[in-house]
Amino acid sequence: MALVLKNRVKSTTTTTGTGTITLGSAATGYQSFSVIGNGNETYYVIKGTTEWEVGKGTYTSSGTTLSRDLVFGSSNSGAKVDFAAGTKDVLCAYPAAAMPLGVPYCDDSEIGTDLSGWTAFQAALNNGVAGGTTFGNNNTNGVVSTFSLLYSISEAYDGGVLAPNGDVHFVPSSALRGQKISATGVVSTYSLVYTTTPYSYSGGVLAPNGDIHFVPHVAVRGQKVSASGVVSTYSLVYTASQAYAGGVVSPSGEVHFIPLYADRGQKVSTSGVVSTYSLVVQGGYWGGVLAPNGDIHFVPYNLGGPARGQKISAAGVVSTYSLVYTTIAGYSGGVLAPNGDIHFVPLTANRGQKVSSAGVVSTYSLVYTTSSGAYLGGVLAPNGDIHFVPYLATVGQKISVSGVVSTYSIPSGSPFGFRGGILRPDGSIIVAPFSMAVNASMKIDSNPGSPLGPGVCLSSFLNKL
Repeated sequence: MALVLKNRVKSTTTTTGTGTITLGSAATGYQSFSVIGNGNETYYVIKGTTEWEVGKGTYTSSGTTLSRDLVFGSSNSGAKVDFAAGTKDVLCAYPAAAMPLGVPYCDDSEIGTDLSGWTAFQAALNNGVAGGTTFGNNNTNGVVSTFSLLYSISEAYDGGVLAPNGDVHFVPSSALRGQKISATGVVSTYSLVYTTTPYSYSGGVLAPNGDIHFVPHVAVRGQKVSASGVVSTYSLVYTASQAYAGGVVSPSGEVHFIPLYADRGQKVSTSGVVSTYSLVVQGGYWGGVLAPNGDIHFVPYNLGGPARGQKISAAGVVSTYSLVYTTIAGYSGGVLAPNGDIHFVPLTANRGQKVSSAGVVSTYSLVYTTSSGAYLGGVLAPNGDIHFVPYLATVGQKISVSGVVSTYSIPSGSPFGFRGGILRPDGSIIVAPFSMAVNASMKIDSNPGSPLGPGVCLSSFLNKL
C-alpha cells in the first residue's frame, strides 16, 4: 500500500452516514479515482452543501469505494461527518495537515525542516518499514536503551540522516568509515571516499534527489551518499577550519551549509552547482531550521561575535534579528515545534529560547543546565515532545507541546556521548554516537501500531549538531 496523489481527480457520491463511501463516475474534465490504484491510500475532500470532511482513505476498485481512515478536519469539529442524503463532491486534494506545521514538514532539529525529509519518511513507510502504514502512537513511553556498533572511535560521528529506504546514516566526524543502522536494526559499515581527522563533517542533509550530503566542517571537499549507496565527493567553493556545522534544504531544494567559523554562506543547487553568498553576521551559528514561511534560521552559537539571530529567506535575502538571551556557545541545533515555534537547543545556555512563527523571540526555564555543554541537537517525537540530545548532560531533557519542561534517565556513558538524533519510521529516536565509553549508541522507543495521524511532525533525518 502506498500513498498516491494524482492531479484533477474528482467524483461524486450519494453515500450517507460515517462509513466507507461509494464513488460515482469522474466529473467532466477530471480523472476518476481509479488512477489512485487499488489498495492505495490518498488524501480526500468530501463536500456537500454545508457539510465537509478532509482526510486520508484507501481506494478499492471492487465496488469503487473510498474508506475514511483518518480525518484531518471536518464540519463536525474534526470528527467524521454523518453525511445527509444528497450528492456530494469527492476530490483528491493535498490537505493543510500536509503543509507547514503539518506532517510532511519533518523537523530535523539542526539540519532543518523540509519536504525532502518527509519524502524519505514516506518512502520508508511504503517500503514496508514499521509495518508499512503504521508509525507509532502519540506517546513516547520513555524506554531508553542502547545498541551495539561495529565501529567506534573517539569523536566518531556527528549527527545522522534518515535515507529513503529507512537506513539511518551517521555523519562521519573523525570516523574513517561510514556506519548505518537499517530499519530492522542491522548495523553495518561502508567505505568513504574522503576522510580527515578530526572533525571532517558536522551534520548531514537529505537532498530532494535522495543524496545525503555530509556538511563540511574541516573537510576540503563535499561528500555525499546516493540513494543507491554510492559514495562520491565534489569540489567546494570555500573551505576553512570548522567552517560549517549542520545544514538545511531550502524550499527550492538547495542544500545550505550553516556557517560556524565560515565568513560566508555556501550552498549546493539541485543540479549540483556549489556557490557562496554574503552574510550579515559572519559565523557564529551551529545548525539551522526551516521555518514555515521558507526562512532558514541559523541557530545562534555566538563565537564572541555580534549576538544576533540570522536568517535567509526563500528569495535569498539575508537578515538579522535581536535575541533575548546570548552567551558564548549558547545553542547548538534547533527544532520546529508543531505550533511553528523554532526552539534552539541549549548547549551552555541556562535557559531555553525560541522564535515564534510571527518572529517573536522569547525564553523559558529549563530543569537541567550545565556550563560544560549540555545538549547538541534535538528531535521532535511523535507526541510533539522535543527531545534535546545529551552531549555532556547526565539526563535527558524534553519540552512538551504545552511547554512543560522535564527530564528523564539515560544510560550512563563517557563525556561527549551523543551529537544529534534521528526519528525512525517505527517511532524510535536514534541518537548519533560521538564518543562513548562502550561501543554502543542509544535509542528512545515509542509504542508501535497506531496509524500516522495529523499534527505529527516528524524529524526524519536529524543530523543535529
